[in-house]
Amino acid sequence: MGIIMKQKKINCWEFKRCGREPGGINSAEGVCPVALEQKADGVHGGLNGGRCCWVLRDNLCQSTTEKRGKLSKAKNTECLQCDFYHLVRKEEIPYFKVTGVVLNEIKRRGHVELHA
Repeated sequence: MGIIMKQKKINCWEFKRCGREPGGINSAEGVCPVALEQKADGVHGGLNGGRCCWVLRDNLCQSTTEKRGKLSKAKNTECLQCDFYHLVRKEEIPYFKVTGVVLNEIKRRGHVELHA
């Protein structure tokens, strides 16, 4: 019998190399709420919100951050065009969870600021 090794799935902060995860090179500027969101832990195999960042409010993605990190419809549209979003979709086929399913899963786990 061969040994099957499970490959670690990359989180958004690793893919984007933003350094905004706990202990990251830019964490002194503030840790991204995505990296701390425990209610999203395990979604698409990620750590905390690391593989469903497009669903979470106030993510600090450098290409989409607006004043005070507020989420807007335009930001969500940009998130859905992000290379990381498309990577997760591709890796998770046929088990990719669309935004509404992820939102419901996280809501069942408790209160968190989500994209509505």
